[in-house]
Amino acid sequence: MTASKHITFFAMVFALTFAGCKHNSPNVTFMPDMAYTPGIKAQAPGSMRMPVKGTVSREHQSYPYRDVLVAGRELKNPLASTAAILERGQKMYNTYCIVCHGAYGEGDGSVVPKYPRPPSLQSDKVRGYADGSIFHVVTMGQNLMPSYASQISADDRWATIHYVRALQRAKHPTAEDLKAAGQ
Repeated sequence: MTASKHITFFAMVFALTFAGCKHNSPNVTFMPDMAYTPGIKAQAPGSMRMPVKGTVSREHQSYPYRDVLVAGRELKNPLASTAAILERGQKMYNTYCIVCHGAYGEGDGSVVPKYPRPPSLQSDKVRGYADGSIFHVVTMGQNLMPSYASQISADDRWATIHYVRALQRAKHPTAEDLKAAGQ
């Protein structure tokens, strides 16, 4: 082989060797801030952004009442008192209410030694409340009781009120209740 053929041969081998090399990234990065975003630690300054003014979540339902008596007059329980509703109310009561109000609504729940005793749901005052007033207290909170609007859906709050009414009637039966029970 002549020198020119050797040079040509090595040039071709050299060209083929480097032709197989690939670049995984482009020569120019368009919009590098989008390709390489800076890492942000959770809850670091600047990472938790406030929503735009006037933003309302999809689940938000406005609640116009600020007074327990007005809510009691204007709000009516939309659910019928059926076995399924009472069962749902019992489940919600046992999940959220029993720790403070106790199994029978006497205000003797398991957290009472650590916190002030909540009012008894069996008291004349609470039994005299309209369903809308109890709904208002559960929705907005009262005294040491916080709002449960974010934990309990509106329908479940109404179901819980039916269950509380059943607890009250079990402790203080009406004449019709006694007649229906055959006593």
